Amino acid sequence: MNSKTVQKFTSSIFILSGAFTLLILLVLVGFILINGFHVVNLEFLFSKPLDSGRQGGIFPMILSTVYLIVITTLISVPIGVGSAIYISEYASNKSLINVIRFSSQVLSSVPSIVFGLFGLAFLVIFLKMGWSILSGGVVLALMAIPTIFQVSEVSLQSVPSVYREGCYAMGATKWQCIISVLLPTAIPGICTGIILAITRAISEAAAVMYVVGSSLDVPISIFDTGRPLPLHLYILASEGISMDNAYGTATILIVMVLLITLISNIVIDNYQKKLMGC
Repeated sequence: MNSKTVQKFTSSIFILSGAFTLLILLVLVGFILINGFHVVNLEFLFSKPLDSGRQGGIFPMILSTVYLIVITTLISVPIGVGSAIYISEYASNKSLINVIRFSSQVLSSVPSIVFGLFGLAFLVIFLKMGWSILSGGVVLALMAIPTIFQVSEVSLQSVPSVYREGCYAMGATKWQCIISVLLPTAIPGICTGIILAITRAISEAAAVMYVVGSSLDVPISIFDTGRPLPLHLYILASEGISMDNAYGTATILIVMVLLITLISNIVIDNYQKKLMGC
């Protein structure tokens, strides 16, 4: 085959790959929305579940999920981004760098249920934190840290070296260079990693089923037990309680993930335009 034929052939493969990926997303999301959208209404969103979830709504589950998002973000983002900054800008011991990177890779490949069992043994029993939303948030943060660390490190290393050289040439300290130049430049990539990690973490049921409890009541604080949306969905579907409410719960969970992703992408795009404009 000549070069033009090869180019057309490879282009067709890439286009088909992208179209197939989009088709999978549309089929998956469309199937859930078609089956669950008719269940969603104001009563379903703002009322408590009744009869083990056969009737009523999912307001306690939504609140539990919001608590988990906040806790996971507050714990995982400083640790993940801080570790990436240390590896990229401060660490000089190659053996230590390799150990940290290897540990991050191992953590990112650990099954979520193993994190849940660890949370049960260490947080709930050993540290006596009990079944609570706080314990679930810590477990999800442990799951999110490797992804945030890896993406943040790549984003920081992708910043051109001339930025660092110019910053140091102006007499700035390393910390001033990091805060004023490196982080603002790398923030779009870092935010992408945070979005990926948080949306994956809040969609996990196996990781939290052993640590958050399974209360159907509205959680007042992070020290109360709760039942986040993924766990509620799993219980409704696996025990055959109500498939209609299971589809409705899945619909709300998908909408939450899509909203988080969409809003974050809009903010990142606006930030990039503002940064390029400056």
